[in-house]
Amino acid sequence: MSSAIEDVQGSTDTRQIPINKVGIKDIRHPVRIRDRDGGDQHTIANFNMYVNLPHNFKGTHMSRFVEILNKHEREISVQSFKEMLHEMTERLEAESGHIEMSFPYFINKTAPVSGVQSLMDYGVTFIGEIHNGKDEMTIKVVVPVTSLCPCSKKISDYGAHNQRSHVTVTARLCDFIWIEEIVELVERQASCELFGLLKRVDEKHITERAYNNPKFVEDMVRDVAAQLNLEKRICAYVVESENFESIHNHSAYALIERDKKAG
Repeated sequence: MSSAIEDVQGSTDTRQIPINKVGIKDIRHPVRIRDRDGGDQHTIANFNMYVNLPHNFKGTHMSRFVEILNKHEREISVQSFKEMLHEMTERLEAESGHIEMSFPYFINKTAPVSGVQSLMDYGVTFIGEIHNGKDEMTIKVVVPVTSLCPCSKKISDYGAHNQRSHVTVTARLCDFIWIEEIVELVERQASCELFGLLKRVDEKHITERAYNNPKFVEDMVRDVAAQLNLEKRICAYVVESENFESIHNHSAYALIERDKKAG
């Protein structure tokens, strides 16, 4: 019965125009992510899955993307992510492929004085690309932190304005690295890290810590970049910092990009 149904997508196209990316976008799927402590986090990820399409094919087989996603039974690791990438290009007979998987990731944090524990969420994206059988993995992590303005501290008789900032690290990997390691690398360079739950003694501690560690947006990206330069498991990176200014109705922003292999 199925053999009698015409495959329109597999028919020939005569316009002689290849397509760089074609596939499915923004499909949600439950996944399990392994954390550094050896546990699994159950979460929901948004997937974008694309392949290239040669000029002579009319369309790609969209249902195969969903089949591949469901085949991996919800447990996604860096290794299984690579396997899914290779399987996608093989099944769709493509030379290149691209998968993005974005999800919230939770880390249990301990307040600095009281020791109370709470969860902090971070936005994480796995990005996999494959060209002619060679794959490349990138991880993107958005880390919310506190930044305190050095200029405000210097010119004010008391106090200094501070704000919440988002530091985003997009790293192309040479070797495996835990999400927690990237988060900790960024948080150490901020005026102060954030916590889900704080007691009064903790609030006093982090307020004073931020005051003693002022950072411009430029300081933030330079300090994070300096640490990324030392990390041998990262081949290339983009680090961005956006400060949601507390005394302006705009953000301050800075970006550093480096491919270590290019020098």
